[in-house]
Amino acid sequence: MSAPRLVVHRDKELMAQAAAARLITRIVDAQASRGSASVVLTGGRNGNGLLAALGSAPARDAVDWSRLDLWWGDERYLPDGDPERNVTQAREALLDRVPLDPARVHAMPASDGPYGDDVEAAAAAYAEELAAAAGPGDHAGVPAFDVLMLGVGPDTHVASLFPELPAVRETARTVVGVRGAPKPPPVRISLTLPAIRAAREVWLLAAGEDKAKAAALALSGAGEVQAPAAGARGLSRTLWLLDAAAASELPKSLYPPAAA
Repeated sequence: MSAPRLVVHRDKELMAQAAAARLITRIVDAQASRGSASVVLTGGRNGNGLLAALGSAPARDAVDWSRLDLWWGDERYLPDGDPERNVTQAREALLDRVPLDPARVHAMPASDGPYGDDVEAAAAAYAEELAAAAGPGDHAGVPAFDVLMLGVGPDTHVASLFPELPAVRETARTVVGVRGAPKPPPVRISLTLPAIRAAREVWLLAAGEDKAKAAALALSGAGEVQAPAAGARGLSRTLWLLDAAAASELPKSLYPPAAA
């Protein structure tokens, strides 16, 4: 696992624009070297802000959108099209405006789909879809995602892995159903830490003063059960993308921020 590197931007708007530019570069590089790219999206204000910035980025047309696989790190287990679902928000922010191959947009199941209220069965189905897309050299039964993005919650949760809850302790499965999440809605689907750690690069996004304590805790040696963000690492790179407000409580030993 790679050690975390930090890039701190002046404000959340600049962070979103810079992250979008960085993501375009990673996708284009992956497509040039392997023919396609695989990215895991995150929801929330920072994830959607990045997608909106990507949609207006001058270089967005450098991406071959038809050769991009999109996955999700977690999802609210709500009916298809519900405005609170991450995939619904992603479509509004970007996906409906670029020429993606619908077969390569891998949304997590919805609660009005074939699994009904059985979120565990829905999670198992997504795990099977990931396993089917994995190559022979990939780790943990999931594709080797080029970039996996995660928003960091004020409580240090990432995806739908909340401190101390069973999902963050999972070591065998790649996708789990989550019940009783402390943040509504209580029922969700989430990648686990083993699946997250199979990504080539993991990017953690945090902006705003309400994320400052979480970033400081996760980057100061906390355990992953108490601070799930601390356990999110990529195989080749772990990148924390923050604005100045979210970085305001970081120990000075973590500075200077790594070069972009």
